[in-house]
Amino acid sequence: LDDAVITTKVKSTLLTDSQARSGDTSVETRKGEVLLSGFVDSQAQADREVQLAKGVEGVQSVQNKLMIKDGKATAGNQLDDSVVTVKVKSALLADDQTRGTEFAVSSNKGVVQLSGFVDSADEQARATSVARNVEGVQSVVNDTSIKK
Repeated sequence: LDDAVITTKVKSTLLTDSQARSGDTSVETRKGEVLLSGFVDSQAQADREVQLAKGVEGVQSVQNKLMIKDGKATAGNQLDDSVVTVKVKSALLADDQTRGTEFAVSSNKGVVQLSGFVDSADEQARATSVARNVEGVQSVVNDTSIKK
């Protein structure tokens, strides 16, 4: 199966499962390897999403890069997180050395998670550097994987 088809199937499986409720989960696929990233409410939710993804036709393996949210989200937190996410995505797109479209970006209370598949360790390091320099970012977790 094509990677785009697998990604779509995993996303729809997560969205239709009442326990996963995966609105904040990024799904990326490369050669049948699925990368789940973003912030979830609990370890149980993360485990459920991995289990669901593994059950999708065409999935060879699942990398779990999901992070557990810290504390209760408020409307203010969520708005701030959205602004930080957009700023980081924009910075990655504007940087000559990072192709921003290759990165999934999630934010939770100033913690930014980068995920996706990159070409090199240099590209990983540059993305972390670009994200760290964005206003509102307190720390960066780079969960990107180097393409095999």
